[in-house]
Amino acid sequence: MESLAERGWHATTMLEVAERAGVSRGAAQHHFPTRESLVVAAVEQLGEEQITELRLRADELPPGRARTPAVAEMLLDLYTGVKFRAALNLWVAASHDAGLREVLVPLQARVGREAHRVAVELLGADESRPGVREAVQATLDLARGLGLANLLTDDAPRRAQVVRQWAHMLDAAL
Repeated sequence: MESLAERGWHATTMLEVAERAGVSRGAAQHHFPTRESLVVAAVEQLGEEQITELRLRADELPPGRARTPAVAEMLLDLYTGVKFRAALNLWVAASHDAGLREVLVPLQARVGREAHRVAVELLGADESRPGVREAVQATLDLARGLGLANLLTDDAPRRAQVVRQWAHMLDAAL
């Protein structure tokens, strides 16, 4: 994931990954015959790590009205940093590479469903109410967009204001 984040899809080779992992190229290819198979495993692990992290941090969430802004901030954290940058490089590459796209789309859909499910849990959202499912999904989409805005420059002050406002709107929707 670090190589993808730093160098992008085209510069991330099996040799590069093997060297970073401290193993031979042959050993890496024994476990991952193709770069795509390596990426699938990395994205699956990334998704699991992010969901586990969210669940661990859930115990620290405040109750009541303070919970929604805290959850919104946690969800936003999914879309900042090395992991998001690596995923973004994959999405861009997949938009031009049919083979990668074929592998990545179902995997990304599964990771997205799990992120949505955890967001519902953390927010205590009742998706049987009209508009709640869409509000939760909009939260994840907003977090992704704010993560994109943060890629080139530190957008933290503006992002904090947007998250505060969105949390008020999300509370109303929930």
